[in-house]
Amino acid sequence: MCKRFKAVLSLRILMALVVALFSTSTVYAASSSAKQSIHALYIPSADHYAALVAYERYRDKMIHADFNIQQMKNWDLLRAYFQSGKVDMAFVMSPLAMDMFREKPHFRWIGLMHRDGNALAINDLIGNDVHLAPLRKDRKPDNRVADVLKKIYLDTGKPIEIGMPHLLSTHTVVLYRYLKENGVRLTLLSNEEADVLAIPVAPPKAPAFLRSKSNRAQAAAFEQSLPWADVVETEGFGHVAWYSKDVMPWENGHVECIALATDKAIAGKQKAIKEVMGYIQKAGQDIERAREKGGAALEAIVDIVRKHIPAHTRAAIIASLDPNLRVINYQHLSVDKPGLKQIMDLAVEGGILQQPVDIDAFADTRFASDKF
Repeated sequence: MCKRFKAVLSLRILMALVVALFSTSTVYAASSSAKQSIHALYIPSADHYAALVAYERYRDKMIHADFNIQQMKNWDLLRAYFQSGKVDMAFVMSPLAMDMFREKPHFRWIGLMHRDGNALAINDLIGNDVHLAPLRKDRKPDNRVADVLKKIYLDTGKPIEIGMPHLLSTHTVVLYRYLKENGVRLTLLSNEEADVLAIPVAPPKAPAFLRSKSNRAQAAAFEQSLPWADVVETEGFGHVAWYSKDVMPWENGHVECIALATDKAIAGKQKAIKEVMGYIQKAGQDIERAREKGGAALEAIVDIVRKHIPAHTRAAIIASLDPNLRVINYQHLSVDKPGLKQIMDLAVEGGILQQPVDIDAFADTRFASDKF
């Protein structure tokens, strides 16, 4: 009888353990399945460093979001993929984003990825006549580069080509403002007479564009997001002429690349989207602390960036994040309507955007994550 009782008791204990194990597995599965996939598109530039850091450091800490990022080779591919509605988020230059919204308003602007952050790089055929200050912090958007561009045009009768990441870029707006203030004409059309012709050059190809022009003894420049201008300076075949923060001064830094989320994702994955934006802002603070602290903290950021974007050299990343220059920053990343209006108005004035958008309709301010 005693043996039979023990056998029954053992069986009951075993069954209880099986039930408990099954329940734990079920709870874990439910918890895992509760995470919602957030698929985001990005371009390999310093604009999106905070997204890379968020992905590497915080995706496993996210409760609501299963965060995934996909690198795109150029802006047109990113535009087409995002407009297809097959992804949840994209990180996009503000004029391009506004043009996409005008084309198909199935998404909203939910925050910033950074502020400031692009620069004009020139080759030696321009730089030799400009006489740049030795230190990059002392190079300002005065009339010297503009005067050389105008002189080259008058001497050759041909506009100087300046490579942009996309014609619908904040970079084009910054260049337009700089040239306009210094009496130089900019065109986006090859058959239109002007001193400077803006042409699209994919960001990773910008250094090769400048080098190839130099090899053919042609004056050339590009305006791109960091660190591409710093790449040509640190590798010795070009020079940073000035930074956009000095052309487009704005409180906390001018609006540049912004975060977009589809209406479908906002409706069905609001908590997950907010969580992703919160951790992007937290990652931005990580970058800010690392640039100030230097040493191992900064090297950890460099390692994350180079894991995803090996074309960004260590020297160029560190140069771009120089705390003494502060030519890009990852602070104040909530929606900034007046800051976007500054970009939009200049873009319309310069013929970069066909027409303005309703910023109140474009923006969704519910995703501010100031707790980070």
